[in-house]
Amino acid sequence: MKSPASNPALFRDLLVAWFDAHGRDLPWRRTRDPYAILVSEIMLQQTQVATVVDYFTRWMKRFPTVAALANAGGSDVLRAWQGLGYYSRARHLHQTARCIESRHAGQFPADVDIMESLPGIGSYTAAAVATFAFDQAVPVLETNIVRVLSRLFDYAEPVDTAAGRAFLRVRATELLPAGTAGRYNAALMELGALVCVPRAPGCKVCPVHAFCAARDPARLPVKKPRRATVLVNQECAFIERGNKILLEQQTERRWRGMWCLPPRIESTGLPVLSLKYSITHHRVTLTVFRETHPAKIPVNRCWAPRDSLEAFPMPSPHRKALDRLLGDFLASPRKGTPLADP
Repeated sequence: MKSPASNPALFRDLLVAWFDAHGRDLPWRRTRDPYAILVSEIMLQQTQVATVVDYFTRWMKRFPTVAALANAGGSDVLRAWQGLGYYSRARHLHQTARCIESRHAGQFPADVDIMESLPGIGSYTAAAVATFAFDQAVPVLETNIVRVLSRLFDYAEPVDTAAGRAFLRVRATELLPAGTAGRYNAALMELGALVCVPRAPGCKVCPVHAFCAARDPARLPVKKPRRATVLVNQECAFIERGNKILLEQQTERRWRGMWCLPPRIESTGLPVLSLKYSITHHRVTLTVFRETHPAKIPVNRCWAPRDSLEAFPMPSPHRKALDRLLGDFLASPRKGTPLADP
């Protein structure tokens, strides 16, 4: 086996030829608009490509330019993001659009350091926009590329450490072409997504297998031990008044600006639903209790009409809970019997 660094030109040629023949036709690959590419990169964080395609298409119709997003209201932005999770991404994207409008006269900056000064844009995202929009020769260390590089160089140390990132950055930089970095980085990323996958990598069909030093590719990359799962119980109230539901607007960082079922108040409320969901390393059990409506409500709560609930941006677990509570299934269980996830 020879290292990719021994003949980087041949390595790149084989990889890009494979990409031209087998790469997926994704909407953000049809543009060099840095704003569109930024939207795709932010959406792709923590989210599968298949899910992002539809959200990206709808988002770009709703907010086709930086100016359109900058001028949008916060609720409109959160509503468009609803279902993707990790809502700080949407808020940061909105803030970034406003910064570009106010600080850069609406022109998306091409400088990586300036990009990193914008809200929610880290080193990876800035590098991705720089290479895919501006064709800059910068290393892009996202999950798929990290996996490919760790296998090509048989790097058996944790990649999620400062030393690991530094090693991979050096190796990635060595392989970059001067003029077509965007296409090359996209090809490297696609190889990790389609062939050099986490389990059962397709080494027999890999176009650059001759350059791979990995003796046991399935065990790479190595990462630090995962954090233990934390179990969390969340108790909320389902409170009706006529055809309206009581909702509470969130102020904490994760779901700030979103609307949720309010916390449980009465100790005698009856449980009507229970479902589970995960956030990072937390496994949450959401239990909803039926309660009577209070005489007064705080300023961060409101009565939402049943037929207008779509107007309230809501995190997926609470949207799912409400959809189930308002469905026909509620009539069938005995009063007070929790509805658990199947």
